[in-house]
Amino acid sequence: MVDDPRARPVRAVRLRPVGDAAPELRYRVVHGYRRAYRMAGDGPALVLVHGIGDSSATWADLIPPLARTHTVIAPDLLGHGDSDKPRADYSVAAYANGVRDLLTTLGIESATLVGHSLGGGVAMQFAYQFPERTERLVLVGAGGVGREVNPVLRLVSLPGAHLMLSALRLPGMRLQVGLAVRLMKLLDTDLGQDAPDILNLVDALPDETSRNAFIRTLRAVVDWRGQVVTMLDRCYLTEGMPTMLLWGDRDSVVPVRHAHRAHEAMPGSRLEIFEGAGHFPFHTDPARFVSLVEEFTATTGPAHWSREHWRELLREGRPDGPRARAVERDLREASERSAT
Repeated sequence: MVDDPRARPVRAVRLRPVGDAAPELRYRVVHGYRRAYRMAGDGPALVLVHGIGDSSATWADLIPPLARTHTVIAPDLLGHGDSDKPRADYSVAAYANGVRDLLTTLGIESATLVGHSLGGGVAMQFAYQFPERTERLVLVGAGGVGREVNPVLRLVSLPGAHLMLSALRLPGMRLQVGLAVRLMKLLDTDLGQDAPDILNLVDALPDETSRNAFIRTLRAVVDWRGQVVTMLDRCYLTEGMPTMLLWGDRDSVVPVRHAHRAHEAMPGSRLEIFEGAGHFPFHTDPARFVSLVEEFTATTGPAHWSREHWRELLREGRPDGPRARAVERDLREASERSAT
């Protein structure tokens, strides 16, 4: 996909003053649907893709510091946040198309993609569908590496999920759930690390339209057995693509062993573990997160896509050897399908 980025000069970091507040939402209509996004800064493009049920607001504290060295774009994916929530295709591949189309309307031809959870799967799918527009990948607690996922998400994928999500908003339920969360934190469980952020996602589903979009998105990637899409079968295509994996070692949604599995499957990738952090390491330690992203983009050259190299990778397929056999084993165990 790329030549050796180490052979190119490293871009110098130039700090630009920006405001401390996260930028206000802006809107673009694409294919007849309103897409909300935040945009700030100047410099190489950096796209922040949130996870399921979340929105661009999850990046609020990180956008101003990242905007000192980058043009930061943080969309609300369709069906999320302030974007429209039609009865539509909420697959990973469709989200990758949506990110491409929004970037095109903004005049951005290529970018480094930072994806969290579902957004990590979207970022990886974007790189597969549009390698010529992908400069680097930063995958944060990304989905699509193995079947394992938090049992709560598996439960919500079942019939009747609408009723369960609606019940969480009944009077008194928030208090009971809050007590359970405090108990989990008191017992120092991994789920207790993530429960406050997960509850915030429930609060972001105030009406039936929002809940329907959430469930349609979830069922595109999770069923009662766990995650149903994989990126492992195509990870070899990231050869030469600067890639960094960021994970919390106490992630209760996507276990940290998936980070090591992805690292093994992605040639030349870099792995950074946030000790004591859960599924939202950029909330636990935003300063370290910003520092790592800035250092990563400053010390790696953007991927240089070549049609000939892409054809060669596809023809050769996954390489042989211990790493390839480990990927094959993981694929058999997961019995997942590709996103396209």
